[in-house]
Amino acid sequence: MHLLRGPIALLVLLLSALLAGCGSAPRGRDGPGANPPSNLASVPDAEPRIEPIRNGGPNKPYEVLGRNYVPMTADRPFRERGLASWYGRKFHGKRTASGEVYDMYAMSAAHPTLPLPSYARIRNPANGREVIVRVNDRGPFHAGRIVDLSYTAALRLDLLRGVAPVELERLTFEEIRSGAWRRDDSAVALARPLPAPSPPPVVPPPPPLETPPVLPVPAALPPDDPAPAEALPEAPAPRPLTSAERGWWIQLGAFRQREGAESFHRRVIAEVDWLAPVLGVFSDAALFRLQAGPYASRDEARAGAERVREALQLVPLVVERR
Repeated sequence: MHLLRGPIALLVLLLSALLAGCGSAPRGRDGPGANPPSNLASVPDAEPRIEPIRNGGPNKPYEVLGRNYVPMTADRPFRERGLASWYGRKFHGKRTASGEVYDMYAMSAAHPTLPLPSYARIRNPANGREVIVRVNDRGPFHAGRIVDLSYTAALRLDLLRGVAPVELERLTFEEIRSGAWRRDDSAVALARPLPAPSPPPVVPPPPPLETPPVLPVPAALPPDDPAPAEALPEAPAPRPLTSAERGWWIQLGAFRQREGAESFHRRVIAEVDWLAPVLGVFSDAALFRLQAGPYASRDEARAGAERVREALQLVPLVVERR
């Protein structure tokens, strides 16, 4: 997952592209950076190896935008078709859901429910190109999207121009152990030079959810107990919910674990530091809530929430504190 300073009108321009994810659509201002490596088109696939699947940690059940996600914890085949997006420099060097550092130039990806870590084959049916990626992050959380690719993986598949259909297949331990995942013809196809990518188009935000979300979190958000985000700024400690000022608030996320809320908080203030003074984590009996406010009226809060929705492509929750 990617909140009020100065006038309230500014407060809601929040978290541009935090969602990611972890992530998720080709961000309008995202990309490879000023000086990307010159050989990205020839970066080799991730080399699959057997890595134990741990229960808990990045494989805990979690909620995003009011939807429940239950990650796989068994070594079994998994295939699906859907849309792929990518994420680049805005998360480069930051922590993934697995606690590893995101490298946009490596062959990696984010997926909502595959075990972390996993290895998967991604195919672009439009041109037949395939890549093998290591799945070490969570996201994307937009309707229809099934995988968020690293910049290099998207380049290798010729998907930098926008969200596009792909086919995904998880590699099982037996396929890795036996070498059955290898395809002789894929090596030839992947060795062909890629055309220069066209600039990413402007991708319209998805339609609002029918049901307001209860527990929104960012696309590339570490679920609950990631490794410490050393590269991100420190977030203030949670405050009791009873200490929050009266008024209307925009809730950006609610977490069962304190670490999840604080990680999201750090990601937000790293992207939009001007929002940091009015953004806080509040704790009650069961949850840790990331909220921005207060607003003087319901209308102001709704207007702010709408701008948040447009910026993040999610639907925040407006709550009143009396």
